[in-house]
Amino acid sequence: MDTPLARKTLPWLTKVIYGTGDWGMATFNTLRQIFYAIFLTDVVGLEPRLASFAALVGVLWDAINDPLVGAISDKVRSKWGRRRPFLLYFAVPYGLAFLALWWAPPWKNQIWLMIHVMLAYAISDTFQTLVIVPFHALTPEITTDYDERTSLAGYRMFFNFIASIITAVVAPMIVDATMAGGGTQQQGYVIVATLFGASAIIPYLLIFFAVREKSSSERPPEIISFRATLRTAWQNIPFRYATALYMLNWVTFDLVGVTLPYFLIYWVAQGNLLAKVPGIGMPIESVVLGAMLITAVIVLPFWTWLAYRIGKRKAYIIAIGFWVVLMLLINVVPPLEYTLVIVMAVLIGISVSAAHVLPDAIFPDVIDWDELRTGARHEGIYYGAKNFIRKLTTAFAIFLALQVLGWLGYQAPPEGATQFAQPESAILGIRILTGPIAAAILCGVLAVSWYYPLDRRQHRRVLRLLARRQAREARRQAAAVQPTLD
Repeated sequence: MDTPLARKTLPWLTKVIYGTGDWGMATFNTLRQIFYAIFLTDVVGLEPRLASFAALVGVLWDAINDPLVGAISDKVRSKWGRRRPFLLYFAVPYGLAFLALWWAPPWKNQIWLMIHVMLAYAISDTFQTLVIVPFHALTPEITTDYDERTSLAGYRMFFNFIASIITAVVAPMIVDATMAGGGTQQQGYVIVATLFGASAIIPYLLIFFAVREKSSSERPPEIISFRATLRTAWQNIPFRYATALYMLNWVTFDLVGVTLPYFLIYWVAQGNLLAKVPGIGMPIESVVLGAMLITAVIVLPFWTWLAYRIGKRKAYIIAIGFWVVLMLLINVVPPLEYTLVIVMAVLIGISVSAAHVLPDAIFPDVIDWDELRTGARHEGIYYGAKNFIRKLTTAFAIFLALQVLGWLGYQAPPEGATQFAQPESAILGIRILTGPIAAAILCGVLAVSWYYPLDRRQHRRVLRLLARRQAREARRQAAAVQPTLD
């Protein structure tokens, strides 16, 4: 019979400071997920299909740099540990490189514009990798407790949601205010990028100075090739399920994020580029995104509690099932019905909350499974793969959405326009992508989640077996030292 392991609770301040790391990540990702596609088509003036290829080619660099940075961080040995040096050295370049994404070059040649987007995407993404992969890889090193990891993910997601809310609400307001004051959309986006790029630097410097990781001397360097490590990761069965779950989860969120500004502006607001919600006076994008993400923050403790009560997998299945129903219903929202679309955003926020916290809480457990199988820990490799998957979903969502819009005749509004109507074919594509396609992907998430093999009971058994192995190793080392002492 399995006996419960004693819980090792992390200090509250450690959780808070580590959680702030998601502020720096969420500001970057929220702007890119929600506004980058419409920035490329409507501000840079890049044809949608070329814009989709530019984003896709940019993410191919991730196929190299994400696992590479993960492998390097696994092998780093310093007085600060394996992960924290990356936060110190690359936090500032990460914030500065963010500006490159949001500069619209003056040239009009479509091929040169596409090349610029590819390079800007690759540069900013490289610095993101150098910070985010080591930051994520700290999670399983801070705690091995199943429920403490859920709690830690909850703190991270709290800051993730706060950053996402502020970014999603404030960014359209800044752009609209800039245009209302006689400026351009480009100037508005540069202000946004400067503000949030600077704010992304601070959390990682705080984590470097305040959070400690396990001493590298506890785990000597493993002599294992990069290719062999990737092969080992693929042989980890829970990792396969967690990867599929994570990918489908974020493809859905990113697809909805990419298409939602188009849906709100060209369907709900009927082409009013500066549409404001009556009675509130804020841009429709700010209100809808704010309502969804504020709801996600409010219900976050509920999903953490439910995961503790019934397990992460069951709680996640409940959340995704509810999300499927909502995405099938979103297309019933008629034009100019601002109240109804806000109500839908609130309901969707309930599931979005679980979609943010529970996959991240599940992922560290597969590393313990890997250690039980191989006798070594490869947090960097696993979190490099995870970070690559996360960015791949964004690139895929942008590629899919912009390819569909391009083929269906989407047109960029003229510079300075405040009212513009898209062709009916483009409107239909926007509505299908936002609703039925997203629901279909979520059904795939449900199928993978149903068969995910690592629940709380099994994870505790893994930790128990690891503890026995470590105890045997300690006794063997003690026995080897004893004759020498004699």
